[in-house]
Amino acid sequence: MGDRRKDAVVVVGLGRFGGALALELVREGTEVLAIDSRRDIVQRMAGRLTHVVAADSTDLEALRELGVQEFRRAVVAIGSDMEASILTTSLLVELGIPDIWAKAMTGQHGKILERVGAHHVVFPEHEMGQRVAHTVQGTMLDYIEMDADFAMIKMVAPKSLVGIPLNASPLRKKYRLTVVAVKHAGGDEDFTYATAETVLQAGDVIYVFGRTEQIEKFNSEIS
Repeated sequence: MGDRRKDAVVVVGLGRFGGALALELVREGTEVLAIDSRRDIVQRMAGRLTHVVAADSTDLEALRELGVQEFRRAVVAIGSDMEASILTTSLLVELGIPDIWAKAMTGQHGKILERVGAHHVVFPEHEMGQRVAHTVQGTMLDYIEMDADFAMIKMVAPKSLVGIPLNASPLRKKYRLTVVAVKHAGGDEDFTYATAETVLQAGDVIYVFGRTEQIEKFNSEIS
């Protein structure tokens, strides 16, 4: 399969999640083959996506005719029809696609997707709920879960970190967290990498990376 399309992505299901994903990939210059069984959705997206077709993703021959087996990556973004989501995922596995992402609506749905061969299972609604829950507390500007145990937060530098080098702050020793980037207050420059010698100023915006439990502890104790 040396001729697989290395950077292209198949997106199956053009609902709110799948449609937004496909559009963002296209904006980033990624080739996308978008598939949905609903012709009205396909017609609406035809002017915005390069390759969008109306087809039944639970039909193996239909997928073969579209050349889906030539792609390395696929995203099953089907939401409400759990049966179609699971069957489509299993067919993509049968076609030998090496990197399959699948959207799950429930924990049980996610487990089934993993059993039929999905390499990555995502819970968009749950993950967005987590981000909103963290940001509405006021201390974080954004919260990004990087993995099961790691996260990155964007926040205004708290008083306890201002005016001293990062290697002298409690961030590393007490919380085992790392400031990876900083945007200084009042400056025109963009984010720059932080070092052990970086001294934060009041109003600086920082990105902090580390284990989720330590970020939660840090967020609850900072001043």
